[in-house]
Amino acid sequence: MDQLKRMAIFAEVVAAGSLTAAARRLGMTPSAVSQHLRQLEQSLGLALLHRSTRRLALTEAGERYHTGCAAMVAAARSAEQALARLRDEPEGELRLAAPIGFGSLLATALAPLRSYPKLRLALLLDDTVIDLIESRVDIALRVGEQPDSTLVARKLGSMKRQLCASPAYLAERGWPVQPQDLPKHDLLGSRPRNASFEVLELQGPNGELQTLRLESRVHATQVTAVHALCVAGWGISVGVVDEDRKALADGRLLPVLPGWQLADVPVYAVTPRRGEQPAKVRHTLELLALYFGQANVQDEAHTPMTS
Repeated sequence: MDQLKRMAIFAEVVAAGSLTAAARRLGMTPSAVSQHLRQLEQSLGLALLHRSTRRLALTEAGERYHTGCAAMVAAARSAEQALARLRDEPEGELRLAAPIGFGSLLATALAPLRSYPKLRLALLLDDTVIDLIESRVDIALRVGEQPDSTLVARKLGSMKRQLCASPAYLAERGWPVQPQDLPKHDLLGSRPRNASFEVLELQGPNGELQTLRLESRVHATQVTAVHALCVAGWGISVGVVDEDRKALADGRLLPVLPGWQLADVPVYAVTPRRGEQPAKVRHTLELLALYFGQANVQDEAHTPMTS
C-alpha cells in the first residue's frame, strides 16, 4: 500500500511541475514528498526525475512509469466520483422484495423515482420470505412483527384490516352477528406456515376483546388468491390489500362484523445491513415511510364511527 501511495505522489509531482506545488496540493511538506520519491526510486532501482534547483524533468524510465501512475490515479478518482453519485443521487439497480399484493401500492408509492433516469427497479413480488443476502435485495417489505435477526427492520406504518365477504356468500350463509358466529362460517386464511389454525383478535364497540382460534376452509400462501376467492363467494377473509379496499368500496365485498375491529398489522422495511445506505435505498425508504404515513392518516379519516 505504501508503494501505491508513492506512485500517486509521483503522479502528482509530475502534474504540479514541482515538489513544492505538489506538496501544497497533497497537504504535505516538500521534504516528505522528496522522501517518498527517493523511496520509490530505490524500490524500482531507477531514477524517475532529473532534479535541479529550477525544474524537474522526467527520465526515460520516469516517462514510462508515469503513464501507469497517472492512469492509476485517474481510475481512483473515477471510482470516488462513481461512489459520490451513488451516495448523492439514486442510480444503479434497486432490488425490492414485497408481498404480491403490494404491486399496485408500490407503483404509487415509488412514482417519484421515475425522475432518476439512471435508476433501474427490480421488483421481487412473492408472499414467501426471500433471503435478502442470497437474492441481493436492497429493501424487503414485510408485514407483521419481525423476529430478532441480523437484518435491520424499520417500521413504516401499519395497515388496517377488515373481515369481509361477498354479497352472494352472505345471502347464502347469513351474516355473523357476534364473533362467536365465525366458527360456523368458512374462513379464507393466510395463516403462518405450519400453523393449523388462524388466530383473530377483535375489539368490540365497548372495548371488549375476543380471541378466536379458527380453522380455515381454504388456505393460500398468496393474499391475492385469498382476495379472488373471497370475491367469488368462497367465504370470509381478512381484507388487507388495496384490491380488498376497492372491492369494499364498490360493493363486490361487504364488511363483516363492522363494529368489531381487528388490530392493525405493522409494515416494516427490512434491509440487510446497518450503516450508511446508497441514495437509491435512502430515497426509497423515505418514499415508503411517506406513503404509509399518509395511508394511516387516510384510513383513520375514513374509518366509520360505531355506536
